[in-house]
Amino acid sequence: MVIKKIPIEKLPGVSTLQTIVARYYEQRLLDEVKQRGNVPLHVGVILDGNRRFAREAGMEEIRGHVLGAKKLEEVLDWCQDLGIKHITIYAFSTENFNRSKKEVKVLMDLFEKKFREVMVDDRISKYRIRVRAIGDLNRLPERVQAAIKEAEKATQGYDGHTLNIAVGYGGRGELAAAMRKICEQVEHGELKPADVNENLINRNLYTDGLPDPDLIIRTSGEERLSGFLLWQSAYSELYFCEANWPAFSKIDFLRAIRTYQDRGRRFGK
Repeated sequence: MVIKKIPIEKLPGVSTLQTIVARYYEQRLLDEVKQRGNVPLHVGVILDGNRRFAREAGMEEIRGHVLGAKKLEEVLDWCQDLGIKHITIYAFSTENFNRSKKEVKVLMDLFEKKFREVMVDDRISKYRIRVRAIGDLNRLPERVQAAIKEAEKATQGYDGHTLNIAVGYGGRGELAAAMRKICEQVEHGELKPADVNENLINRNLYTDGLPDPDLIIRTSGEERLSGFLLWQSAYSELYFCEANWPAFSKIDFLRAIRTYQDRGRRFGK
């Protein structure tokens, strides 16, 4: 007689038990993070692994981007729960324009849709979240630029939290653009070369007015910044997570925050 082995996860009740245990652990982790109190003021997130997630799940790659957009809504709620003031999302790099025309179009459609949804999203008004897009926005389709302008205008008076969406963004491009602005001011006699310092450069970056990110999280197991906030990340704590972005869980997020809390930030002192 052959006894067929059944995977433990297929046994009756195991899935329910796993869910209960995960929720218990998540709540314990949340309580621990809140009790410690040293929560980052500004968190940057590199959203990576949308296509990989879709392939592994047997879906079209495009579906991964849709699920990734929904995941961002969850993460915003988690940030509100912890009182994180600013979040900057790396959604689309300048290099991403080199992807297939079909994929780029789908992403642009998604950006337009999500920026327009800002105006009717109750959470945006409830938490007074100011929405900003950062990057070389002139490279985006006019319809996406229009949606961005509407979202920024609708939320410009909000001062509760800030959501920055880096789209058409490249860190080297940002620095080059800042240098061009400064050079123009020098050329017009508005500045002297001796006036150029770190504060002046900061004022000419896309992120002018925001504190540097305390913590940068990247999903999908990749361990690099890929041009994200190159100037601003000089003293950021980095956290790399194995989960692909659509599978990024609240437990993953809380572990990143707890790791940040465990680190001693000396800023070179």
